[in-house]
Amino acid sequence: MKVTAVKPYLVQPPTGKPVCFVKVETDAGIYGWGEAYTVSAHERALEQLLRDLGPFLVGRDPLHIKHFGRIRCYGHLVGSADGLTGTAALARRAQNTLALGYSALKFDPFPGPWQTWVERDVERAAIESVGVVREAVGPTVDVLIEVHRRLAPRHAIHVGKAIEKYDPFWFEEPTPAENIDATAEVRQKIDIPVVVGEALYTKHDFREVFDKRAADIINPDICNVGGILELKEIGAMAEAYAVAVAPHGNNSTTVGLAASLQVAAVMPNFIIFEHFAGWDEYAKELSPNPIFQKDGYLPLPEGPGIGIDMREEALGKYPYKGPRRTSLISPADERP
Repeated sequence: MKVTAVKPYLVQPPTGKPVCFVKVETDAGIYGWGEAYTVSAHERALEQLLRDLGPFLVGRDPLHIKHFGRIRCYGHLVGSADGLTGTAALARRAQNTLALGYSALKFDPFPGPWQTWVERDVERAAIESVGVVREAVGPTVDVLIEVHRRLAPRHAIHVGKAIEKYDPFWFEEPTPAENIDATAEVRQKIDIPVVVGEALYTKHDFREVFDKRAADIINPDICNVGGILELKEIGAMAEAYAVAVAPHGNNSTTVGLAASLQVAAVMPNFIIFEHFAGWDEYAKELSPNPIFQKDGYLPLPEGPGIGIDMREEALGKYPYKGPRRTSLISPADERP
């Protein structure tokens, strides 16, 4: 379906305000009506402006109100290290991730347990790991750094400045989510985009982030914030503050993914989406129309609703068996 004509109609009843209606016609015989805001003594100028701009829409699909035809995504380090250890293993896993088609990848470079205050050896190891991955993937791949909300500003700033030379795509949640002031301090002192948001759940939570200019990018999760409408509204708030949106995606690659893609497609400030390839094998079993990334992009679902269905009878194959419990034998085990 293509637009064939845009026709303004300037109307002035005997009493009441003059108004300007706009009819958009298509080659499918479908048409729609709009109305442009009028200001006294500017009505003719508005009408002419619509006549001048209308031809730019002729030939376009009227349903394409945004410009996203597919959604860029990033992957996490995957695959085995083929017997390698240390930084060599890290480099191999980064290359394995690129082999799946991604042009962007994310990893947490910090070793040891999650602690707010860390030893200098931890900082040095993190800096070295970022350099190793950058060398392994080359200069054009986007490398995203995850910190999991755990560092004091002092450590986050030190590491952030040290890895600037490796040109990271972002520095995700460097400080505890409960302390937005600390995150704002980090953002002010490093030259890497800072991400905040996967542990925030409402518009009201994100307002503090925007007011304190604590983030360049937010990563709300559609399954955390309350669904499609809340995510869209949070994204609209971010747009007003010139903040980008990269939805968090630590859910299945079925329903949560499909819903997130629908929102991302109508966000002008969307930049990239998180994707977990490890769930794909289950998506094939549980959904008749699963969504898979190709060349680092996800297609927009085209089916009814959010564009995906589930095989209800197949869900019973994987019944819940209780939490995966891990014995914390030492502080080094305190990892996700």
